[in-house]
Amino acid sequence: MTEDGKYQDTPMPLPPDVEESLCRCGGIEGLVKQLPEDTTLKRKSAVHRALADPFRLKILAMLSVQPLCVCVIKEVLSIADSRLSYHLSVLKTAGLIVGEAQGNWIVYRLTGEGSVWAQQIAGSGRS
Repeated sequence: MTEDGKYQDTPMPLPPDVEESLCRCGGIEGLVKQLPEDTTLKRKSAVHRALADPFRLKILAMLSVQPLCVCVIKEVLSIADSRLSYHLSVLKTAGLIVGEAQGNWIVYRLTGEGSVWAQQIAGSGRS
């Protein structure tokens, strides 16, 4: 802060209440220190992108009932193999599901985080 009470890291005057609270948290530097790490934000962003598609939400809802193989998920969704593969890949990358080989099949199940989100989806009920 300068002698005239203005915060020096900003190019223009701030509203008094913003300036006061910014000073209390340690200025711009203090504010930045309170933010989550970029890796955390990227991870959260990937989860939210994964949750932004109705097919992927339905997959999570199905897997909240029980682990399933691709053939069952495909039958319920009525989509092409390539589209299903894409959606499963997005969910896996986000850490919401895992696939485990069982003989000729891959059986998908929810991760811990996937279970939390699936419960929220199921909690909204059928509408």
